[in-house]
Amino acid sequence: MKMLVPVVLVIAAIASVDAAQLYRWVDADGKVHYTDKPPPKDAKDIEKKRVTTAADAIPLPYAVQQAAKTFPVTLYNADCGAPCDQARALLEKRGVPYSERNAADPEVQAELKKVTGSQDVDVPVLQVGRASVVKGWESGQWNTALDAAGYPKTAAYKPPTPKVEKKPKKDTGQADGGDKSDQAAQAPSSELAPK
Repeated sequence: MKMLVPVVLVIAAIASVDAAQLYRWVDADGKVHYTDKPPPKDAKDIEKKRVTTAADAIPLPYAVQQAAKTFPVTLYNADCGAPCDQARALLEKRGVPYSERNAADPEVQAELKKVTGSQDVDVPVLQVGRASVVKGWESGQWNTALDAAGYPKTAAYKPPTPKVEKKPKKDTGQADGGDKSDQAAQAPSSELAPK
């Protein structure tokens, strides 16, 4: 019971911040830690969770709840750059609830070898339920696995909008007002949304 109180306090403190990351990890002495900062390099059994506020806790649509219950999704990744970012973006675009496992952790590497049945696996890896495993990033294969599990093709609810720190506008020195990518980045999201 004494151990539960600090954990609850840490989670409550972190949950008071909008959409924070929570890390669970084990140190060299076997102690479990919960922090909002990435763990040290020698940490073991690292798990990364996204913590949201009560205002962000939107109930999932029934179809998503059923798919998540029957076919839970796990994303195995590491610092693989664009492929891992694209994989994560696809899951978020479709509104798929998922857990994320860091394949840089030796224990997660061993787990990943069992899941894939292979010694050398490039991340990201998608596991949908117990049987469906997609190695590497290829959007068509990932979409097929998610479709087969019954996940919607697009999010059926609007996820909370992350707060973005505004940066000062750069002076491009061009008379026409800069390039089109700068203009698109500054346009309101309603103008960019497909119609």
